[in-house]
Amino acid sequence: MATYRGSFSVSSSGETDIIDITGRVQSVLRESGLASGILTAFVSGSTAGITTIEYESGLVSDLKAAYERIAPRDGTYEHNLRWGDGNGYAHVRASLTGQDVSVPFLGGKLSLGTWQQIILVDFDNRPRRREIVVHAVGD
Repeated sequence: MATYRGSFSVSSSGETDIIDITGRVQSVLRESGLASGILTAFVSGSTAGITTIEYESGLVSDLKAAYERIAPRDGTYEHNLRWGDGNGYAHVRASLTGQDVSVPFLGGKLSLGTWQQIILVDFDNRPRRREIVVHAVGD
């Protein structure tokens, strides 16, 4: 059993920017030299999340609309009242999404479904540079 840790950064525009990071995660896996095991991709920060979707424009729009219904940008958030930074909605959305995803891999390739991609969602109210940490364990 071996482990490998890699990372990469992604620039986003914030405001629920949804970015397909599947290729970047696969590249880190390739660098690891591991053939089979499990990989975790994690974003540092409390206003971004990582999950999987079918990355196509209709679903990207649907997901953004769902986030707006669940935690509206113009809602009332105690966080905003306390800190005055206006991104309470971003913290709630990120907490609901989660900051990581785990994916098994075999033959050095992520075991994702045919239409499944790994995405970074940056909810903050300003552009950000996000660090993605990838940790793989396997043989």
